[in-house]
Amino acid sequence: MRDVIRWKHAALLALALLAAGCSSNSKKELPPAELTPFKEEVSLHKEWSRSIGDGQGKTYNMLVPAVEGEHIYAADVTGEVVSLNRMTGDVNWKKSLEQPVSGAVGVGSGLVLLGTLRGEVIALDASNGEEKWRAKVGSEVLAPPATNGDIVVVQTQDDRVVGVDAATGTQRWLYDSTPAVLTLRGTGAPIVTDHLAVAGLSTGKVVALDTRNGVPVWETRVAIPSGRSELERVVDIDGGLLLNNGTLYVASYQGRMAGLDLESGRVNWQRDASSYAGVAQGFGSVYVALANGTVESVDERSTSALWTNDSLARRQLSAPEVFSSYVAVGDFEGYLHLLSQVDGRFVGREKIDGDGLRARPLVVGNMIYVFGNSGKLEALTIK
Repeated sequence: MRDVIRWKHAALLALALLAAGCSSNSKKELPPAELTPFKEEVSLHKEWSRSIGDGQGKTYNMLVPAVEGEHIYAADVTGEVVSLNRMTGDVNWKKSLEQPVSGAVGVGSGLVLLGTLRGEVIALDASNGEEKWRAKVGSEVLAPPATNGDIVVVQTQDDRVVGVDAATGTQRWLYDSTPAVLTLRGTGAPIVTDHLAVAGLSTGKVVALDTRNGVPVWETRVAIPSGRSELERVVDIDGGLLLNNGTLYVASYQGRMAGLDLESGRVNWQRDASSYAGVAQGFGSVYVALANGTVESVDERSTSALWTNDSLARRQLSAPEVFSSYVAVGDFEGYLHLLSQVDGRFVGREKIDGDGLRARPLVVGNMIYVFGNSGKLEALTIK
């Protein structure tokens, strides 16, 4: 049995690497697109930079920082957790968990939340980093836990969604779902409101649960598996969910991107797409980093593409983020690219981390925070 489990984990990692276009000996595979010169219209100014331990580590982790108030929290794969002043980069506190972290960082209501490969959720006091509680959730946690102050919700690699008491870590409820036979390595972070916990599953479904008891309120299928092989039938929702003004934005691998009504799960619009990175939204458009490296702008009303930029083909893009009037996206060589929201042309580019940028950029006000794979955390503004 252990051999089967070990094989499955190896298959998950291999599939993630395959999906990202970074491992194949096939002569037919095209290399990542070379970057081409352009006229720079915008330059980025580094406000501060800090090193956060080993960053993402050697495996395919997706550790992302989080901001609450004037503080930014980040963690590395070894369990080093840091609180910084988000404007200056000054260290408020530092904590070593002394065990590998695989799901980070969730923050809210005075808690800093992290998940581990050992199937634990760890809650720290946001003011000083002291541990408040640990909770067992069954299997590895690959995305940040989320909280509304009353309950902490965590999604595990095997498609379980667990609700634990935010004050004590005591389990309140468990939603159990059968995962797909073969999946990408990773899960999207759940979204928690005052009454709903929403999660995207490896089966291409989105489920909304009652935060009081974990009972499903609605379930919507975003992607339908198709194809003869298990590889062709992978439809994971790994890029995370985005909530804005009552609309839930979601994209699946080898499936669709869609806008769902938060309260009912009704599909407001949908469009064929394949993304393991995720989407951003702004000014009536949805921006998606497709699995093949194309960045696309989609009109929410017509679901038609307003523009497409394929110059970053096979460059293993991060999720996009809206920054001022631009769309920011990272790549495997550590470049942060700025594209015009109007027509998708390149307007700026900055090399951040030679080990690459996998985590979604984080935008707060006029600042963009970028966490490189090697552990470099930078705060930048537009010059």
